[in-house]
Amino acid sequence: MIKNLNIDEKLEKYISEHSYRLHPVQEEIIEYNNTLGNSNKMQISVTQAYFFQFLIKTNNIKKILEVGTFTGYSAVSMGLVIPKDGNITCLDINKETSEVAKSFFKKANLDKKNEIILGPAINTLKKFKDEKKTFDMVFIDADKENYIDYYNLSLELIKKNGFILIDNVLWKGDVADPNKNDELTNVIRKFNSFIEKDDRIQKTILPLGDGITICRKI
Repeated sequence: MIKNLNIDEKLEKYISEHSYRLHPVQEEIIEYNNTLGNSNKMQISVTQAYFFQFLIKTNNIKKILEVGTFTGYSAVSMGLVIPKDGNITCLDINKETSEVAKSFFKKANLDKKNEIILGPAINTLKKFKDEKKTFDMVFIDADKENYIDYYNLSLELIKKNGFILIDNVLWKGDVADPNKNDELTNVIRKFNSFIEKDDRIQKTILPLGDGITICRKI
């Protein structure tokens, strides 16, 4: 069996130099997040950001919903490539990191496109469902315990052929290690099993970053 490459910093730098160039604000967010210690793990990888941008541009995605925004790297990455009439609705519960994200949105001239709604995402998703809002794409990267609920609600909000992307589904590789049985690893395993059995979607897991599941509503 051919193994996937281990994408270390040197190889990620090479990929950056031979594909999309990072926007100065993306670089600034990465530098800022590197000062946050272990919290910087909440940021998606550069290769994931490139993949998101490619997916958005090749599928004419305009309306995006993000569940879990942190300091704004993923929202900025997506916002840079959506059409002029597109927008991103970001859901987060942390006021401090949301203010940081807003500052980066403004620096990237995305403060008119990217909106943050503070509060429990479950409540906002249910509100959107009642309001019959629709999106072309949803990105989920929040508390893992609520992944199944976030996913089910998001599936009702996206249009046919729309995409749902979910981060951290390989959980540092622990999901495949039978000796790892901590609570969060088992939560991710349960979510992955749920997705695997869902016939409402086409799906695959890509080994980008910490593992990302991409689902297409059929």
